[in-house]
Amino acid sequence: MNTHIQQLTELLLAGNKNLTYTQARVWVEWIWEDFEATYAKAGQYHGELMSKKFVKQFIQQYGRFLHETNLTIVKPPADRFTEEDDHLIH
Repeated sequence: MNTHIQQLTELLLAGNKNLTYTQARVWVEWIWEDFEATYAKAGQYHGELMSKKFVKQFIQQYGRFLHETNLTIVKPPADRFTEEDDHLIH
């Protein structure tokens, strides 16, 4: 799974130069976890490859806009944006 997360983080960074590495990684992990949790609750979990496919499609469609998101409604993952952030814009 870590390999998939790393690849998706790099994909997001390639499409959104306004995010730091840490921010992109948090977004990818959050979208991944949310997708898996939703499908697991529905009893329809299809594995890592389906999760990767969904997150990749999400990034391709919305990734360039993620830096514009109002993070006051996204707790607790948004807290991680300020923790140990490398502050490097890619």
